[in-house]
Amino acid sequence: MKGIILAGGHGTRLYPLTANTSKQLLPVYDKPMIYYPLSTLMLSGIREIALISTPRDLPDFQKLLGDGSQWGLKIEFIVQDYPKGLADAFILGENFIGKSKVCLILGDNIFYGNLRLTDVVNNFDGGALIFGYAVKDPERYGILEFNDQGKVKNIIEKPKNPKSRYAIPGLYYYDNRVIRLAKELKPSSRGEIEITDLNLKYLESKNLEVKILGRGVAWLDTGTSDSLEEASSFIKSVEKRQSFKIGCPEEIALRMKFIDIDMFDLLLKEMPSSDYSNYLKLVSEEIHFNKGNRERGIVNLQI
Repeated sequence: MKGIILAGGHGTRLYPLTANTSKQLLPVYDKPMIYYPLSTLMLSGIREIALISTPRDLPDFQKLLGDGSQWGLKIEFIVQDYPKGLADAFILGENFIGKSKVCLILGDNIFYGNLRLTDVVNNFDGGALIFGYAVKDPERYGILEFNDQGKVKNIIEKPKNPKSRYAIPGLYYYDNRVIRLAKELKPSSRGEIEITDLNLKYLESKNLEVKILGRGVAWLDTGTSDSLEEASSFIKSVEKRQSFKIGCPEEIALRMKFIDIDMFDLLLKEMPSSDYSNYLKLVSEEIHFNKGNRERGIVNLQI
């Protein structure tokens, strides 16, 4: 499976913060926002990733992320001249996707908790898989509607009178038919091809699976100033309490075995001194300590 991060748009709701930069490059506590959706794809076991953004912002993403090889990834960059809707990602990414299945994540969406994403990818046979998440303000999102048996019967985009409180977060898994189906979509009244219409196509053909995210998972949408501040506060609170970092590509690459400890240590040597690099040094020390124990036949019971 391949992954796409959609980081386009103008971020007008965050103006003037986005007057000369992409909102996905703004900080969420101690890391660029883009690190979080990138980490979600990595935790899915996805190593071939395309990032879609505007002509203005794409060079900044290239400078920040490089080709991904430092994390054991292969990152490509695709230009979106102007926003045409979320489903446009599959048309722009047709050559990148090829004959593969694909996961799309929005560049301003943050997920925290054990979503068991490697299991999701390994067990994904086809069709489409989306998620549902209970929110307080469902009128802001695409909303799931259920029948009497609890099955999804409809998806409504930003309903005035929501029939449920379950929104669809910006994380989607599709089979290869998504390219053809995206091309068949008609523009909405906004002049865009909508991800909701794409999901409805899968629903109508009974090829749409929905997983409800429980209380152990947090979904943060950072599209407004308030939600951006809330996300930063959430990440800070969790990191301070648990002494672990969220959305750290270097650590994820190491623990997912995309890179080895020698490559990890090389990355460390190239980093300036900071709280971020100091944390990674602790990760390196832990790995070396556990490795030494294994070599001496000592079992480390820490999970």
